[in-house]
Amino acid sequence: MTTWSAVLLDRDGTVNVKAPEGEYVAHPDQLTLLPGAGPAVRRLRAAGIPVFVVTNQRGVARGVMTARDLEAVHERFRLLLRAAGAEVDGIYACVHERGACECRKPLPGLLHRVARDHPHVDLRQSAMVGDAAGDVAAGAAAGCVTVRLAETPDPAATVTARSLPEAVTWLLR
Repeated sequence: MTTWSAVLLDRDGTVNVKAPEGEYVAHPDQLTLLPGAGPAVRRLRAAGIPVFVVTNQRGVARGVMTARDLEAVHERFRLLLRAAGAEVDGIYACVHERGACECRKPLPGLLHRVARDHPHVDLRQSAMVGDAAGDVAAGAAAGCVTVRLAETPDPAATVTARSLPEAVTWLLR
């Protein structure tokens, strides 16, 4: 079994159901975990692997939600994970518009922030899991192994999996 320094997860489309294109999970009642996501996070934590969420949330910059709304969504996110016997070590969100910062994926700024805040995290021995090309690009730019959640293989990713539970099985192989 491979030992990872940390696993970094995208949020929408990776752990929870993604809002329709152009919309945002802006209120807690709009957040639903994907099937098997809670147990998958629990498996990582049971293996002693720190788990962090790194998520783009530009709905704040666009005025669709406030920072307080995002905080409430993340509280529900943690509550739903706890109900599944799981937890994450931290949630990092970029609330900026495209081109306004260094933290918005596909740039690796959020991942670097995790490593700065948690010196035990070595990004070169970590994995980034997400459903979008930007997640793979951010992970690769930070030196992580990358897992793309998709139905068809992504040649830019280290590996492609159909779901978070499948990705976790690969990570814990």
